[in-house]
Amino acid sequence: MAPNSALTSPLNADAKKTLLRKIPHGVFICGVAEGEEVNGFTASWVTQGSFEPPLVVMAVRADSTSNGMIQRTGRFSLNVLKADQKDLAAVFFKPQKGVGGRFDAAPFTLGELGLPILNDAVGGVECELVGQVAHGDHTVFVGEVKTATLHADGPALELASTGWQYGG
Repeated sequence: MAPNSALTSPLNADAKKTLLRKIPHGVFICGVAEGEEVNGFTASWVTQGSFEPPLVVMAVRADSTSNGMIQRTGRFSLNVLKADQKDLAAVFFKPQKGVGGRFDAAPFTLGELGLPILNDAVGGVECELVGQVAHGDHTVFVGEVKTATLHADGPALELASTGWQYGG
């Protein structure tokens, strides 16, 4: 089939869902800050995108509060969770009414760029936004890693180990 040929059969939704859920993901806490407001959410659609400069790529729900904060500030942090921090990831995954309440369960310090770095995670990086693609129900952000804080090296939390599914 030529690359520009139109498909004649519909997408097999069950196959698509099963196959896309096979893509391995870590589980991270993304932090954002704007003025005095600090917010965070669980992110699993994350990958490294470049060695030099060091880039990370992350997809964020288009209609989320944090998406708007990233758009306006041009910054975000990514915290790598320890393999046993599923309960903490769940706190940041649940919907909330206000901004910032999730951090009550997760002590943090602000990094050099003013973004939340969790005190009890493997560590975290602070990123400056260098690119984005808004398409579909998520925005794909590309961030250049500007700071890195390592608290304690060890195994990281992976989506497959949680029993959760996000994808498909």
